[in-house]
Amino acid sequence: MKSNRFQKGLMSVAVPALFLIISALAIKPSGLPVEYIAEQVMIRMVRNSFLVLALLLPIMAGMGINFALSLGAMAGQIGLITVQGLGMKGPEALFAAILISVPVALLLGIFAGQVLNRAKGREMITSMMLAFLINGVYQFVILYIFGSSILPFNANRSIILSKGVGVRNTLELTSSQAFDKLGDSFLTNLLGSPLYIGNFKIPFFTILLIVLLCLFTLWITRTKLGQDMRAVGQDMEVAANSGINVDRTRLWAISISTILAGIGQIIYLQNLGTMNTYTGHESSALYSAASLLIGGASVASAGILNAILGTGLFHTLFVLMPPAATTLTGNSMIGEYSRMVISYGIVALALVMHARRKIREKELDRQAFRGQGTPVAPKKAEG
Repeated sequence: MKSNRFQKGLMSVAVPALFLIISALAIKPSGLPVEYIAEQVMIRMVRNSFLVLALLLPIMAGMGINFALSLGAMAGQIGLITVQGLGMKGPEALFAAILISVPVALLLGIFAGQVLNRAKGREMITSMMLAFLINGVYQFVILYIFGSSILPFNANRSIILSKGVGVRNTLELTSSQAFDKLGDSFLTNLLGSPLYIGNFKIPFFTILLIVLLCLFTLWITRTKLGQDMRAVGQDMEVAANSGINVDRTRLWAISISTILAGIGQIIYLQNLGTMNTYTGHESSALYSAASLLIGGASVASAGILNAILGTGLFHTLFVLMPPAATTLTGNSMIGEYSRMVISYGIVALALVMHARRKIREKELDRQAFRGQGTPVAPKKAEG
């Protein structure tokens, strides 16, 4: 039994160990200083961790990886475009964008949850198709509603295309790094200056939001809703027989995930400073899923540690591979294409390894059962 537990534990760390080794091997051919690598990884971790953490609740509820995460990302971008069109700036604009994104994300989450409840066992592919469907609606709204008489955005027409309707392809956000500046201002008033690790200035407020999301995730797992999600994730039939409303529980999980994704996309874009209006949301689910899977998570089990560790490993590889591939092949285009190969390849490899791990775990369980033998009923005492 101890040997079986050890093998199961070894299989659970196989994915992060593999990518840790690949990252270590890529440092030298990349030619990048270690200090630069560390700084870039920290920036990307702060920028992306919120989105990755938004994936946890649907996995807990047995719905697998939520590839409809981009629905929430679209809601976040709608919030940002709206506040920019209204001429708002600074942290107030970001908080207003969050307030706008929440009801939009909630509606999209409820819609997604209703659809996924009718596609039990096929949630991941269905959520991926949902993302394509809602993307069409999003494109229509951005191209033909924003800037029209319905939403004229008279306070800031500079974001509108020259034809008078539709939003420009790329927006320079007026609220760029406003959360970071808010944290710097707070620390300056409290300590006299922002906090630094070497040359890296700590984005205090963004990190605070990530910590609050981690605490929220831990809290919700201890509530009645969280316990219901775990029960549904383990066995829907048993959960239903126990009196749990399975469909409603799954609906809560996907709705909360979508709302968190909208907030995460706002955090990501304000840190980046620019927004690709029509394509900025498309990679959110893919990169978040890749990050989570690298951290040792699976389509059936994931935790906060998997999300944070995986985000660090994924973006370490994301920073190192393009220059390393360029050095090894002498072709800069191959270096750039390696980013997409990494992201899609990681998801595919992790899913394959997860399937092999499940098969191996079943074999170990059968071996353990055979090793125990068939229990024999004790004989009745004579006399």
